[in-house]
Amino acid sequence: MKDGPNIIGIAALIGDHARAEVLTALMSGMALTATELAEVAGVTKQTISSHLAKLVDARLLVVEAQGRHRYFRLADQDVAQLLESLMNVAFRSGAVRTRSSPREPALRKARVCYDHLAGELGVLLYDQLLRSDAFTFGAHGVALTPAGHQCVRALGIDTQALHANRRRAFCRTCLDWSERRHHLAGSLGSALLARFEALGWARRATDSRVITFSATGEQALRGWLADAAGEAARSVATPIAPA
Repeated sequence: MKDGPNIIGIAALIGDHARAEVLTALMSGMALTATELAEVAGVTKQTISSHLAKLVDARLLVVEAQGRHRYFRLADQDVAQLLESLMNVAFRSGAVRTRSSPREPALRKARVCYDHLAGELGVLLYDQLLRSDAFTFGAHGVALTPAGHQCVRALGIDTQALHANRRRAFCRTCLDWSERRHHLAGSLGSALLARFEALGWARRATDSRVITFSATGEQALRGWLADAAGEAARSVATPIAPA
């Protein structure tokens, strides 16, 4: 029985070594030129042009012209989620690189997954907010509770403005390949990472998916999450006065 969309073409595109390297590099959320991607993939400029054309035609990538340059990036969050899921399956099945990058420990600690925080600290963020009753689960997936809205607003994020963006999910989970648990994605996950950077807690490493938290930044992150947990515990402990 042959039901549903045909995945053969997409699987074949992703399965090519050079194209897989290109897609992985673009998981940083950055837009890169063909020259930069040729270097990443280890192929010539002529060869990378052919690969990029196929990925654009398949709507895995989009291209933007700026002056004389053309920049390529992942088409959307769905493509990023697909790649992160493939990385999780590959890691689980033992399909790891024969030579680990020197940045591997830092990548596992904290990295950008398209536009939100992944790795150990990304999972910590989601787990701690979950324990703080920041989320509720229903027919439409993950949503913020009133306590969750209060917690996020305390960090300086306008949750109403995020909700107004109908082009993407406000709040959802993404399976983390290195931790094998969920981290937070969606426009909320993106806004949180941007806020961490704006506050100076974290910064993106050059030419890498690594997110580097300073010692004080990680302490501030953990402190904010601890405050959220404390508020949740106090709200549970506070007796409700009879009407």
